[in-house]
Amino acid sequence: MKRSLILIILIALMSCKSTQNVPSADEIDIANFSNATLIGTHMNFLASDALKGRDTGSEGIDMAASFLIENLEANKIGSYYNAYQDTLSNYESTAYNIVGVLEGNDPSLKNEVVLVGAHYDHIGVLSAQNGDSIANGANDNATGTATVLELARYFAKANVNKRTLIFAFFSAEEKGLKGSAHLAKKMKAEGVDLYAVLNFEMTGVPMTDKDYLVYATGFNMSNVAAVSNEYAGEKIVGFLPTAEGYNLFKRSDNYPFYEVFKIPAHTFSTFDFTNFDHYHKVGDEANIMDFAHMAQVVNKMIPVVQGITNAEIKEIVLD
Repeated sequence: MKRSLILIILIALMSCKSTQNVPSADEIDIANFSNATLIGTHMNFLASDALKGRDTGSEGIDMAASFLIENLEANKIGSYYNAYQDTLSNYESTAYNIVGVLEGNDPSLKNEVVLVGAHYDHIGVLSAQNGDSIANGANDNATGTATVLELARYFAKANVNKRTLIFAFFSAEEKGLKGSAHLAKKMKAEGVDLYAVLNFEMTGVPMTDKDYLVYATGFNMSNVAAVSNEYAGEKIVGFLPTAEGYNLFKRSDNYPFYEVFKIPAHTFSTFDFTNFDHYHKVGDEANIMDFAHMAQVVNKMIPVVQGITNAEIKEIVLD
């Protein structure tokens, strides 16, 4: 039953994608690559009641993992390890990240890695409120997960990445950044030349009265915003004082990579503490997300990720 449901969703998704199945990177309309329909298909599955809040180790998160794997396979994105599932070494029960890879096409730069990530777990089932007990985790963090899926789809189609791209979907973020901590430690032990980590979290609703689209956590720790805005051709990444005040830099999956590798590792978000009232509550539902806004985030970030991935030097540096 689980697999049948996932396959139905994927068939619908692939039929939506067919109009964008372009033969070459030059013909991809980046400004309209993703759209509300595509984003909605991802979101309506990942944040559905059927997944029961995607708690780490649950049947629901296994269904989410299958959905991610089948999307990666459909877009011909390989597994980074022998399988897409990378079992966590630091969690008491069975849990795993989903890790895909697109090898770089430059003979030298392909040995360097840019990781694009998001956590796909949430907190599961809570005490019922008005008959609803499922904390669906739409904004937190089906939104970031959908964003990474769409970025992965673009780069799989475009085939332009000079550096190797890893697309990582972390489990057990809600248990204390366990999934990202596991992968950071593992990649460090393997001697991976990791250049930068671009993580996405809570991108489901737009900010108001801001002159930028997303903010970067740890804004003052590197020049990531300046580099991003140069590639975007406009100011899309800004500074949110509240994010610094709450030390969000240390509260998402970018942080273990910074700790272990001491490299630029940032999270991009549009949650500004005023535009969303359902953090870790049963009201975090897909139907209150702004899918068009989410598609805009994807499309605006494509040239950013592409520029960072293809730069001749490691131009993002820690301050």
